[in-house]
Amino acid sequence: RSPRKRTEGEIGEEMNIALKLKLLSDAGLIGLPNVGKSTFLSMTSAAKPKIADYPFTTLKPGLGVVYVIDEEFVLADIPGLIEGAAQGAGLGIKFLRHIERTRMLIHIVDLSDTTRRPDLAIEIIEKELEAFSRPLSQKKVWLVGNKMDAAQDDSNIKYFQQACEKRKQPPRLVSCATGEGIRELMLAIFKDIHETDVP
Repeated sequence: RSPRKRTEGEIGEEMNIALKLKLLSDAGLIGLPNVGKSTFLSMTSAAKPKIADYPFTTLKPGLGVVYVIDEEFVLADIPGLIEGAAQGAGLGIKFLRHIERTRMLIHIVDLSDTTRRPDLAIEIIEKELEAFSRPLSQKKVWLVGNKMDAAQDDSNIKYFQQACEKRKQPPRLVSCATGEGIRELMLAIFKDIHETDVP
């Protein structure tokens, strides 16, 4: 009979381990609810996120692969953030950790919103990122004004441009409805990603 040797067993060790998966993507989409992040993801990749005209349509992070010429990069979409997200309001705190491991953040701003100025919307997200994590708040952020085709007047565009100037970056205006500015933006993001080291 084999084996002919044996060893006495001992009491084993056991422990409880909680594993938290963090998505790793090249760029992460952030912004208030219903600003067009999921539409942006569907326009630029083959991802098919749920899209509807009400807040918190996105309930879980989504990933999309964006192809630029013969290369590609990964874009992550998380549920919209609201004031107090870093303290647990809305769905924000549950998913903010997913964008900690991105090279850069793409902050989508709704230029058609008649209830909140774009510059104030930008400040809300900046405060939530800083409250959640200092390293996250120090990531490179590109401001992108979406729904430029639906802007009621030029005032929102003006406030957005002023916010960009204050942060020393060019105003990037796009429309996910018409596709205007999308291709140029994707090329610029791709170029920037490949010049940025992983954090």
